[in-house]
Amino acid sequence: MNILEKIVSKKKKEVAERKSLYPVKLLEKSIYFNSPCVSLKKYLLRDDMLRVIAEFKRKSPSKGIINQYADVEKTTIGYMQSGASALSILTDTEYFGGKNEDLTIARKFNYCPILRKDFTIDEYQIIEAKSIGADAILLLANVLTTKEIKSFSKTAKLLGMEVLLELRDKSELKSICDDVDCIGVNNRDLKTFETNVKRSFELAKLIPKEFLKISESGIDSVKTISELRRAGFKGFLIGEIFMKHSRPEIACANFIKEVKANK
Repeated sequence: MNILEKIVSKKKKEVAERKSLYPVKLLEKSIYFNSPCVSLKKYLLRDDMLRVIAEFKRKSPSKGIINQYADVEKTTIGYMQSGASALSILTDTEYFGGKNEDLTIARKFNYCPILRKDFTIDEYQIIEAKSIGADAILLLANVLTTKEIKSFSKTAKLLGMEVLLELRDKSELKSICDDVDCIGVNNRDLKTFETNVKRSFELAKLIPKEFLKISESGIDSVKTISELRRAGFKGFLIGEIFMKHSRPEIACANFIKEVKANK
C-alpha cells in the first residue's frame, strides 16, 4: 500500500471506534453545534487581508516530526495577529500528530474561519467537525467517489459549513459539484508525498471560474504567491515553512510582511 492507502485504512478503523465512543447524539450537544460558522470563502475574498490560510501541524508522513512542542493557542493567535485570513488545523493523530482538541482550542481563541484538515471518509466526521468548532471541511477527490462528494457536501451545507474540495490532477475535475465552495489544488502527491507547485498552474485554467481557487502545500516564497495570484488563485494554504520554526507565528508574520511589501 502507498501512504495514502495506509492513512485511509487506518482512518476507517479510527472512525468506527469514535462512532462507538462518541455517538452523533452526543456530538450534537456540543456548544459549537448550533453556533453560526464563519465563511472561509468570504474571508479569502476580503481585500484587507492577504488570503493566507495558516496551518498548524506537528508532523507529516514525509517529514516526520516538524514541531512537536508548538502551542496551539499561542501559534494560532499569532497567525491571526500576523494577518492570516484563516486557520487550517490538522486533526489526524496517527500521521500528522493532531487531535480534535487542537481545533477546539483554536476555536476558543480565534474568531476566523477554521478549516478542519483531515481525511473525511464518513458522514460522521462532518458532524464531528461541526461539534469541535470547524467552519469548513476538506474533501479529497482521490479518496472519495463523486457520489460521496455530493452527499458529504450537502451534509456540510445543512450544518452551515463550507467545503474545500481538493484535486490532484485534471482527471478529478469531474468530482466538482454545486455544493462545493472552494477548489484546492494540492501540490503534494498524497501517494508519494512529493511536492510540485506546477500542479496548481496546470489546473488553474481548467477549474470553473465560479469556484474560488486555493493552492495548497509547497508554497515557500513571495515569488510563488505572486505567480499563483496571476494564475487566478485567491487562497494559499501554507504550513510547513511556518511550523518548522520554533516560533511558527513569527515565521508567519515575517512571511506576510514580505508579501505585503511585494504586493
